[in-house]
Order: sequence, then C-alpha cells, then structure tokens
Amino acid sequence: MVLIIKRLCAFTLALALAVLNCGSAFADNDPDISAEKAILIHEDGEILFNKKADKRSLIASTTKIMTAIIAIENCELSEVVDIKGEYCGLEGSSMYLKEGEKYTVEELLKGLMLVSGNDAAMALACHTAKSEKEFVKLMNKKASELGMTDTHYENPHGLDAKRHYSSASDLAKLMAYCMKNETFAKITAMGSTQIGEQTFINHNKLLKLCKGCIGGKTGFTEAAGRCLVSCCERNGTRLICVTLKAPDDWNDHIKLYNRAFELYSKRNISENISFTVPVISGDAETAFVLPKEYMAFLPLSGKISYKAEMPSFVFAPIQAGDRAGKLKLYCDDKLIGETELYYRDSIMPAL
Repeated sequence: MVLIIKRLCAFTLALALAVLNCGSAFADNDPDISAEKAILIHEDGEILFNKKADKRSLIASTTKIMTAIIAIENCELSEVVDIKGEYCGLEGSSMYLKEGEKYTVEELLKGLMLVSGNDAAMALACHTAKSEKEFVKLMNKKASELGMTDTHYENPHGLDAKRHYSSASDLAKLMAYCMKNETFAKITAMGSTQIGEQTFINHNKLLKLCKGCIGGKTGFTEAAGRCLVSCCERNGTRLICVTLKAPDDWNDHIKLYNRAFELYSKRNISENISFTVPVISGDAETAFVLPKEYMAFLPLSGKISYKAEMPSFVFAPIQAGDRAGKLKLYCDDKLIGETELYYRDSIMPAL
C-alpha cells in the first residue's frame, strides 16, 4: 500500500492509518502450563506471556547463569584454576573436582553450565574474586546494573538460602543479556563436552526436544522445584522463556515457543509505505519520502497505526538520503518504535 501525501500543514505532516490488528496475542489463547511463575519475551524485552513473572522465588541452579557471565567478563578462558578442598564435596550436582587438580576457566564454565557443578561454581567464584563473599558482591552489582530489581544473590551455585531469590522476569532479562555474549552462547548450546577423561552431557533436554533451542540452564531443589531458563531461535527471531516451580517444564517451554511463533511474525512493517512533500523552487514539484527499514516481531492480530512527522514543504536543493523526518509505530495506541524518514531522490533548484 503506497500512501501519497500532498497537503500543506503549518509545521509537520502527520498521518495515522490502520494496517493490521496487534493486540495481546496470548490474551485469549493462554497455553495450559504447569509453571507457578513464567515469562516469555522477545530478546529485545517485549513481553509475550506473563504469569506472576515479577514474584520473587527460589531459583536453584539457574543462579549459575549469573555465575557464568561474571566469570566470563572478569577472567580469561585460558586462566588455570587450582582446585582447593573447600571447592569440593558440596551437596547437589557436581563435576567431581578433586583437591590439587587444575582446570582452565573455560573447562569449569562447561562443567558449570552443562552438568550444573556446584563445585565448579565455587571454584570459579573464588578464582574470580578471591572469595565467595566478594564474588557474590559482583553478582548483585551486575543484577543492579541490568535492572534486576527482584533479585538478590547469596551464593554462586543456587543452593537454597533465605535471601537468595529472583523472578522469572529478572531471569529472562539476564538470559537475554548473556546470550549476546559469544562465549556464553557457545557454551550453553553444547550438547556435550569432553574434559580430560570425563564426558559431560548437558542437562538441558530442550536442546534436543525443542526446535530452535540454542541454550538454557536447568535448576532444582526441593524448595525451589523445577526451574528452567531457555532461549529459542526460529527464522532469525530469538525468544527467551523462564519457568519457576514447573513440574512439566520441558513441555511448558515447548508450548510457549510454539504458540508464540504461531501467533507472532517478524516482518518489515515499514515496507510499501511512502510519502511526498511539495518542493519549492525545485526542478521537481514533489519529493518522495521513504522510511528506513523497521523490523518488528508482532502479533498477527490487533491494531497498528503509523504517524509520519516531516516538513510540510521543502526548499530545493535536497540530496537523496537526507533525513526528512521520522515515522512512529504504535500498537493499540502504545508507541513500540520509530524509524527515520529520508528523501528518495536528489532535487536541484530550477533553472
């Protein structure tokens, strides 16, 4: 649909038009999931599904997502870590470190993320910050920087502690951030790895069960229940899902991803839109104005409107590619983005 605008206004030219419906796609079609708390977001932060996602909760070993990113951002992968007795023998999952052994930071990260080693978490924490206490300070500082307002860490492994908690919303925010880190993304996507004589199999079964799953972290304690954070990418669109206290977490994530990719689509919403403005003293009477490409992950139902803001007329000369204004995009009257408008052609003064 091409829109041609030729009327003069005092300062700007504004246009609003309905193109498609864009409501809350999940509103009337909420999947039946087992999770007590859950969230599904686009990697840019748009919330697609929310079930008590801001409620604080125990998070078990999903804690190790933060442990991993702190170690990655503060250490070289090749650094050698001397394993001390205090790192070994913690309750829960383990990569079975032994006092006196030596591992690289990279090897410990693999043991941390694939088999959820509590011993690996302690080794990384003490190597990175010299003590568990100092490492936890780094964890909480990072949480604050990322706007994780419902999160507080007490340890690097996720064993239950009174002041150790987060929310589905905060964990999704953290995972979206971490997946932008090449090292983190590479490790969390591994199905298995060999370290010395040991083979470690990733606990995240979604890597095989869910089409497009490219990473995640499991967690479980009796008090926290089953916790799962995952990332799924299909057709160039990346989503993040978090479930807490979810007896059927694998299927919860699969249902949410499948539903989202069924109801939403990534498209260039500025395609086939153009405007014209009168040109004063030019070798052409009008100038074509086009929006720069704007890609968005939008529901297939709801109401979208556009508003173009640009001069009511322009004096020659103008150059192709010069900025002409901006195009704002609204979904159900809520601003969801904007893109620049530019002149398509050069127009010189009339002779």
